[in-house]
Amino acid sequence: MKQHLEILREIVGDIAANALVAKFQTLTDIAKADEAEIQQCEGIGPHSARQIKASLELASRLSREILGEAPLMDTPDKIADYLRDEVRTYRTEQFKVLLLNARMRLIRIVDVATGTLDTVLVHSREVFHAAILHNAAAVVLVHNHPSSITAPSEADLKVTRDLIRAGQLLKIEVVDHVILGAKTETQPKDYTSLREQGYFYA
Repeated sequence: MKQHLEILREIVGDIAANALVAKFQTLTDIAKADEAEIQQCEGIGPHSARQIKASLELASRLSREILGEAPLMDTPDKIADYLRDEVRTYRTEQFKVLLLNARMRLIRIVDVATGTLDTVLVHSREVFHAAILHNAAAVVLVHNHPSSITAPSEADLKVTRDLIRAGQLLKIEVVDHVILGAKTETQPKDYTSLREQGYFYA
């Protein structure tokens, strides 16, 4: 509770903050109390009690929103949906790595490399340095094809195999490699999942 004393002092002043700390054991206890109970503390009137309750509710909502911003990335559909609007504007190949926790929820997206119209060079150290730095349990590889055709090139397959092997050594799973493009008459989806295509089992 002591670490929150300064925050309480900012809201209601020193005397009231000390009284709150003396009466309630935790911030959760304060949040559970009604305004009448909070007003029993020295230096706290109706206005301050409402302010305290509102501040704690705001903090709770912010916490829930932050947790809600970690989407589940366990299928290529979800990965494509999350990145589609951003990637469709790219005119050159961009290689991204989605860092995931053990529950397959997104930690962050890292831009690893920028290429040309039809190629991009990726090194294992760039991919896994970010993964290690952010304590990721797994990664998803994503890059775009400005040509719209999402079929993997030999270079795409090679970098995927190399990164899978590197991930195995580091105990960081490479979950998938998703290539984003655009729908065409012969290509009903705007992405290709190399895992779905069987390349992860070759």
